[in-house]
Amino acid sequence: MAIADMTNSTLQLVFTDGIDSESGLPIFKYKSFNNVKTSATTDQLYAVATAIADLQERPLYNINRKDTSDIREG
Repeated sequence: MAIADMTNSTLQLVFTDGIDSESGLPIFKYKSFNNVKTSATTDQLYAVATAIADLQERPLYNINRKDTSDIREG
């Protein structure tokens, strides 16, 4: 059986930055925060993300958590 050990976590905020005049599709800007505690819960990350988003000029579109794990034999 394999075991995954989470080694790194990143919080990414996605902001809307208007509409592309040629394609009509939304333009997104990304803000990433590295070295997030791997033990942070979803509720904790959401609270931090929304607090940071309130300080930004652009509206928040999405919140992403990107985790990296090492997989090994258990």
